[in-house]
Amino acid sequence: MTKNEQLFQRAQQSIPGGVNSPVRAFKSVGGTPIFMQRAKGAYLYDADGKQYIDYINSWGPMILGHAYEPVVQAIQQRVADSTSFGAPTELEIEMAELIRSMVPNVDLVRMVNSGTEACMSAIRLARGYTGRNKIVKFEGCYHGHADAFLVKAGSGVATFNIQTVPGVPSGIYNDTLTAPYNDLAAVQKLADDNKGEIAAIIIEPVAGNMGCIPPAPGFLEGLRALCDKEGIVFIFDEVMTGFRLAAGGAQERLGINADLVTYGKVIGGGMPVGAFGGKRAIMEHIAPLGNVYQAGTLSGNPIAMIAGHTMLKALKEQPAVYTQLEDKTALLHIGLDAALAAKGIPYVINRLGSMISIHFSDKPVNDFAAAASANNALFNKYFHFMLDNGVYLPPSAFETWFISTALSYADIEQTVALTAKFLETI
Repeated sequence: MTKNEQLFQRAQQSIPGGVNSPVRAFKSVGGTPIFMQRAKGAYLYDADGKQYIDYINSWGPMILGHAYEPVVQAIQQRVADSTSFGAPTELEIEMAELIRSMVPNVDLVRMVNSGTEACMSAIRLARGYTGRNKIVKFEGCYHGHADAFLVKAGSGVATFNIQTVPGVPSGIYNDTLTAPYNDLAAVQKLADDNKGEIAAIIIEPVAGNMGCIPPAPGFLEGLRALCDKEGIVFIFDEVMTGFRLAAGGAQERLGINADLVTYGKVIGGGMPVGAFGGKRAIMEHIAPLGNVYQAGTLSGNPIAMIAGHTMLKALKEQPAVYTQLEDKTALLHIGLDAALAAKGIPYVINRLGSMISIHFSDKPVNDFAAAASANNALFNKYFHFMLDNGVYLPPSAFETWFISTALSYADIEQTVALTAKFLETI
């Protein structure tokens, strides 16, 4: 028995399912989850000492690779001053100023502790600001595990095929309206049928929780116009895309301004952290300026702040990072495309920036229904073949891959070669 197997058996005795986040259990793809011990650059090392090329990168934040030295050093230096104060620090101001300097249409920023908390707070704020209760989300988009977001969610909920989540009151379902991703007409109908009742539309501007699914031309622009017309707050969930697709996130990359934006992952340099921000007229409704209450003892935690500030500063000062990410992801795309085309099986590769995913499908994958109808059993076999050969892909067909600058051209060549080798086995 490997150490990974021993650890999983042990974990199941004291942790539900043996994991602290469901997708890590490998239930969708089968097999025993891998317990990681350390990571450096583009590589993970498990409890048995095996090395993997990493295409998860902690689900996005390790843009510059694992254990990025400036972040490690900044944490080591700051931690000596205490891990938490429960009081304001100058570093929180510097972090908010840095975010504002990178995302021009964000006037005020509130730090929180996770992407889930950021999205939950943004929805509460939108409801408080508009005096309305209903929200629109998109099938397959995952905005964390708050009640309002678990209606037709992607990511882990899709992976486990949980369409109705026990513990979520029926009233929540009534106030959460859903539409297919990339279907502007469906959203317009929801707005027409619920005139003056919709507080917010929340969306992943580039979906990453049903694989990578970019927005169709005109889709986000249409939503922006609809929100302006109906007085609806437009929320971009940039927990994945923020500071990854560009220094200013998806808003910069796609040229669309949201009213509120949520962040996570990248802004903590891998530490647990989140944030939401946006237009001053809306953000001023948050306590203590307004009556929409939101609080958190560890919000603005100094260790998370120094890690995030160091990461964002590096991204701001090194614009070539985004060119490197784009080039490496494009090269991976070209290689995978060639390998798959040579085999002659149905497939789709979706990519935008440094987000990419493979779908074994014979039709375009532009929404959750299309992602769900792909040959995901074949993806599971692909996942295990790659894992056995030292490539760590997301353990679900409903997750995007994330590229880091630490990924080498040799790593990409190896990934493509292994994909071709897998295709020979089917």
